[in-house]
Amino acid sequence: MSSAIPAPEPRRFPLAAMLVLATIAFTAITTELLPSGLLPQVSDGLNVSEPVAGYLAAAYAAVIVVTVIPAARLLARIPRKTLLVSLVLTFALSNVLVGVAPNFTAAMGARLVGGLAHGLLWTTMAPFVSRVVPADKVGKALAIVFSGNSLGMAIGAPVGTALGGLLGWRASFLLLAGFGLLLTGLAVWLLPQVRRIPDAVRPSMRKAIAQPGVKSVAIAWPLLVLAHFALFTYIAPFIREAGLPDHAISLSLTVLGVSGLIGIWVAGITVDSRPRRSLIITTAAVAVAMLLLPFGGGTIPGAMVLMTVWGAGLGAVGIYNQSAILRAGREYREAANGLTVLTIQLGITVGALYGSAALVLAGPLLVPVAAALPVVVALVITLAGRKHAYPPGRKEREWSEREATEPALQH
Repeated sequence: MSSAIPAPEPRRFPLAAMLVLATIAFTAITTELLPSGLLPQVSDGLNVSEPVAGYLAAAYAAVIVVTVIPAARLLARIPRKTLLVSLVLTFALSNVLVGVAPNFTAAMGARLVGGLAHGLLWTTMAPFVSRVVPADKVGKALAIVFSGNSLGMAIGAPVGTALGGLLGWRASFLLLAGFGLLLTGLAVWLLPQVRRIPDAVRPSMRKAIAQPGVKSVAIAWPLLVLAHFALFTYIAPFIREAGLPDHAISLSLTVLGVSGLIGIWVAGITVDSRPRRSLIITTAAVAVAMLLLPFGGGTIPGAMVLMTVWGAGLGAVGIYNQSAILRAGREYREAANGLTVLTIQLGITVGALYGSAALVLAGPLLVPVAAALPVVVALVITLAGRKHAYPPGRKEREWSEREATEPALQH
């Protein structure tokens, strides 16, 4: 039995609510990435070295890994809308505290608050989406919501960095906090209620992991994230070693962000009808693009084409895997989703370390090849997960049934 039910299933697609959730995702990603873009200013303002200032980003991710599962269990009984609204307020509070922090210790404490909210947000949002939209529109809804991630990387963090250069780093955090307060009001107004029922299933990580298919998705998806960050983190050394001009670095980041949005749009069209075939093709395309970068990335057109495939593929596989984990988790979908939040954060951390090792041992040109290896492993897991982790979608099943019946009719 589901742990929460909508009342009743909406007749129309709740577009306004999905746009609010996408904006919340945008705010969360911008909050996470903003210190990286403002590192020199933050370092000077808090009188610490740049490596020490970088801990503001590292600690944010670390607190997600440590707190996401226990915090999700502790707050499982809070109504989902109330929790989402509270999390947006927490992001605003975190950014205010960073913006007025008198020293590094205070700024670090404020970032830990933001990291706690970030982990809870991603364990809450996708299951919330699955309960407030019609079952056959979940993929479309997830595509809209997750577009906020790509927009945060492509627009939010760069704009915040630019504002920091013009107005000072504290102003960037305070403006983001003000935006969060405005978003809180929109969330109260536009997000629907999801009421709990007396015999609700209590979130259980152990039972979620026991569901067929959950372990496969919780391994394959983070492997794709690991591969992305292994290459993304060290894209600048690769571009320089490939003989491309320095302006190709910023161009590549823009291409990755924009193509990620395209990938999300394509996934939104196909995730409810052809999820398995689409994921297999997309994962294979990402692996091929990464493998070809050392050979075809010596010119700007060649590099940008391959990065477009890479960026679009990574945008799309997030939607396919998010839908897969909700389906595989069944009534324990919230706990299963929390597990992937944890493993994805580990994938981000390990990805940067893995990319660093590849950079030192193999050199910048071969970092894309190293990144392609975990993508290939994820592809194998996807191919093997036909029954539970990555089953065929509605139109794929119809096609298979048609193929099976045609020979019988011919006889």
